[in-house]
Amino acid sequence: MNSREKALTWLNQELDTETISEIIDLLNGKAELLEDAFYKDLEFGTGGMRGIMGAGSNRVNKYTLGMATQGLANYLNKCFGSNTKRVAIAYDCRNNSSEFAQLVANVLSANDIEVLLFEALRPTPQLSFAVRHYNCQSGIVITASHNPPEYNGYKVYWEDGAQIVAPHDKGIITEVKRISSFDQVRFTGNPEMIKLLNKDADEAFIHASLEQRKSTAHNPLKIVFTSLHGTSITLMPELLNRAGYSDVIIVEAQAMPDGNFPTVKSPNPEEREALEMALNLAEECNADMVVGTDPDSDRLGVAVRNENDQMILLNGNQCGALLTDYLLEKSNLVGNEFIAYTIVSSDLFADVASYYNIDSEVCLTGFKHIASLIRENEGVRQFVGGGEESYGYMIGDFVRDKDALTSTLLFCDLASEEKSNGSSAFERLIKIYKRHGLYKEHLISITKKGKEGATEIAQIMEVFRNQHPVKFASERVVRIDDLQTSTSKNLKTDQTSNIKLPNSNVIQFYTDSGSKISARPSGTEPKIKFYISVRADWSENLSFDIQNNLLEKRIEAITEDLKELLQ
Repeated sequence: MNSREKALTWLNQELDTETISEIIDLLNGKAELLEDAFYKDLEFGTGGMRGIMGAGSNRVNKYTLGMATQGLANYLNKCFGSNTKRVAIAYDCRNNSSEFAQLVANVLSANDIEVLLFEALRPTPQLSFAVRHYNCQSGIVITASHNPPEYNGYKVYWEDGAQIVAPHDKGIITEVKRISSFDQVRFTGNPEMIKLLNKDADEAFIHASLEQRKSTAHNPLKIVFTSLHGTSITLMPELLNRAGYSDVIIVEAQAMPDGNFPTVKSPNPEEREALEMALNLAEECNADMVVGTDPDSDRLGVAVRNENDQMILLNGNQCGALLTDYLLEKSNLVGNEFIAYTIVSSDLFADVASYYNIDSEVCLTGFKHIASLIRENEGVRQFVGGGEESYGYMIGDFVRDKDALTSTLLFCDLASEEKSNGSSAFERLIKIYKRHGLYKEHLISITKKGKEGATEIAQIMEVFRNQHPVKFASERVVRIDDLQTSTSKNLKTDQTSNIKLPNSNVIQFYTDSGSKISARPSGTEPKIKFYISVRADWSENLSFDIQNNLLEKRIEAITEDLKELLQ
């Protein structure tokens, strides 16, 4: 069916008046708006199901969430039969999140599945923890992470507290596709099957998070914290206070949960603009450190003072390398431990692990893949920590997803310990660079909206596969990894080898100067992303600023070549 036919099919079913009105407006309005609302069905990507709110099969609404939840309920009943089935549900600060959470709870309870619903908004890592803590078979969080205000989403977790992967993701999708009409969705809930999670759930998480600490002795830090209108305000201040950090200054203008995110253009701690208020406050009160978290509290941005006492933002790879180095130094390693990072992240993660003589595993983008590694290695190897360039980290395995709360706590401990020793987090980072070489990264993110945008992104990826560049700036490409075909080609020897990772629409270029350029369509946004990582041996004869600027020039030259290729 085309989009118009699909819209008319929706109108032939029993819908609420608001949805009927919106579909009629789409049918009588601009064709491109109708097309974008109905040209496809929302699917599970790297972060679950995420999209713009509104009427349509390609939108987040009562009916798309209802079908997804009914499909999940059918799948749970198939997997666990007549045994007790329990699902935990959390939601973030976004518009409609609490209503969507109640809707999902109603559908599950109508299918004789017990529901543990958080009584108010809570962070995503707390949901992951709750799945295992309360012996649930699944979990759901209503969130669109750091996307713009018009978005919402739906992330599904399995009984290990990790986001769903194969075969469960495909199994759920199969069940969803079997639902041919909305009257197959059991929207009328059973209140007796729904239990609210309260402060006891908060206490359990805070206790478990504090247990991840490697050191409790600390030098007082002055910390500026912003929740960017999100969920971390419910737990972070109390968590830090329990850990002994009493000098935490909250950015009050951003403390109130608000799905419109009125003080920022984008609630994304990867972007400096989102943390501008916190950085200004840090200068006013001479703070040691700034921490900001995204709306569902699975990502964090960190700023620290450099050798010139200037507040600088760390990128995701820098923060991850620091946390990895700290965790490994403070753990009693016996040799069977490992860390994990994703294919588009800096190989500095692997360098740090090698320094401590432990394994590092590389996986596809998304923490569900790191969680899969944990599951596969349980009883054999111990997971210490993991991260990715997009500002997400996991401390231990008590949470099986990105956890900005515990990561913030451990980073504060790291910074506090360095301050006690007359050093700083920044100086520790420089020591890591001196050991392993200086790395610098850059992300280019290009938005291509709608059906035409999806086609453009597919065409760009085909160009890079079939007419791939032989060099970037003055750096010659010596290896190409195509994750879609799981092959790695050495251009110097013309030999091809297999990559032991699941298929994914990613292509990576490695140069003779040690650079890595990756192209990857986003799994959660209408974007194609290019990740650039460059490296150089550390020079004792040059300052950090000079060496950093030299790497910046290499990135600029590679970026210019990429722009030409995209024209």
